[in-house]
Amino acid sequence: MKIALAQLNYVIGHFELNRSKIIEAIRKAKEAQARIVIFSELSVCGYPPHDMLNHKQFIELSQQSIELIAQECRDVYAIVGSPSLNPDNKGKILFNSAYLLGNGKIIDTFHKTLLPDYDIFDEYRYFEPNPGIYKLAEIDGVRIAITICEDLWDDQPTTNSFSRQKLYRDAPMNHLTRLSPDLVINISASPFSYNVEERRLNVFQNNVKRYGKPVIYVNQVGGNTDLLFDGGSMVLNAKGQVTFKLKSFEEDIQIFDFTKINEFPPIAQTPLTEEARIERIHKALVMGIRDYMGKMGFAKVTLGLSGGIDSAVVLALATEALGSENVRVLLMPSEFSSQHSIDDAVALANNLGVKYDIVSIQPIFEAFKNQLDPVFEGKPQDITEENIQARIRGTLLMALSNKHGHLLLNTSNKSEAAVGYGTLYGDMCGAISILGDVYKTDVYRLASYINRNHEIIPINTIVKPPSAELRPNQKDSDSLPPYDILDPILFAYIEQSLAADDIIALGFDSATVNRVIRLVNLNEYKRFQAPPILRISSKAFGYGRKMPLVAKWIQ
Repeated sequence: MKIALAQLNYVIGHFELNRSKIIEAIRKAKEAQARIVIFSELSVCGYPPHDMLNHKQFIELSQQSIELIAQECRDVYAIVGSPSLNPDNKGKILFNSAYLLGNGKIIDTFHKTLLPDYDIFDEYRYFEPNPGIYKLAEIDGVRIAITICEDLWDDQPTTNSFSRQKLYRDAPMNHLTRLSPDLVINISASPFSYNVEERRLNVFQNNVKRYGKPVIYVNQVGGNTDLLFDGGSMVLNAKGQVTFKLKSFEEDIQIFDFTKINEFPPIAQTPLTEEARIERIHKALVMGIRDYMGKMGFAKVTLGLSGGIDSAVVLALATEALGSENVRVLLMPSEFSSQHSIDDAVALANNLGVKYDIVSIQPIFEAFKNQLDPVFEGKPQDITEENIQARIRGTLLMALSNKHGHLLLNTSNKSEAAVGYGTLYGDMCGAISILGDVYKTDVYRLASYINRNHEIIPINTIVKPPSAELRPNQKDSDSLPPYDILDPILFAYIEQSLAADDIIALGFDSATVNRVIRLVNLNEYKRFQAPPILRISSKAFGYGRKMPLVAKWIQ
């Protein structure tokens, strides 16, 4: 029996587009004589739909799409994801469901049992869990256990010191395996993080080990605002070996013969190297920029190019994602800007073939100071004047964005966002944050990766000490610990949720650790107002990390 894995890029709420993609894939699979076509979780409406699920018309349009797709399923079966109505008058009104389509109609529905409510997930907000109805689908004599994403993640690895490996009291497969399935299908919407591929494989291999059944996993691909989906759909045989795998970061439709599952040679699994990790991040960010722009209906972007490493990396990523003709940058020097920074910025723009303009902020800055001098009452210059410069730049960039219809890309990195090293309504402006989940040390690694074949980012940009250039001879190290110290502390606190004492026990200076944690906690209000961030780690700022803005508890 031939089975098609359809790994597609959906647009949330664009029912016509999603439906046409699904129908096209069904037709291709049918031409190739596949008997089943498998799509990802909530593929009909797109994932994650969030509060769109609270609208009756949204659910009705989902149901209409399911019925139209079902009409295409003659001499072929399809498994698609969509919300379905809960007929019980108690509990949430919706299930997160997999629909089995065939013979021109809906044959059956299978509801998600395990609803995640951690990190970026909040499915209990919308869905009722499967009320304990466990059943198999049978196609051409093959008995299939249909599961949805988290249903196989009841036992998962964790690096957080205060979390459980066993998140749930029971697992759907404990019940489904008693029905003697031949195959487990898992339709999923599993977001990308740079180490998620290894975690997924561990989860699926644990399932195979426990239940002894082959697994087909189908994920979606593409970016939906902050969430990025890498695809990586695959097939594991009953030994837990990966025998078939789809591309990462690309739409892909592949067909394999289930009757020959044990004849496919296993695909070798290699450890995640540092270079491979950075390559994944690079691909994810390029995809995230392209999909954010395309799905928002914009073609062109702008950003402020300072001659520093962050804006250089964002420009290189944006140019790769959109093409140089769709990127325009603004250089905004002041009296504190070094000539080499200006030269580096111009050289990078020229290397990439990007249009640039130079607008000095100095006259505007002087006008601000002159106008404010009476109300500042002769007080000495301090961070206020630094922030004014950043806000002038933010205003100029927004003016360019408004006038030309270009979306503004934010260039702040995760290290800066964590400790509040940024100016609200200044360098924190932007429609989307490209590096907001990338620590500064990884920004340097990304720059090196971008330069892997030839020099795109000027080497001086990479090797010079980082500086905001808002006062004479300013360096980031004047205000912050060196990034090779700061970033591991931030990682331990943010990603691993370690307390100050635990981080100090790792060998870090106690005063530095306590100062860094204090800065992270004090700047929640800034991050609350930041643009959405492309998520590439296991714990990004934004939707997946909810902290009170007004709080006194500090670890």
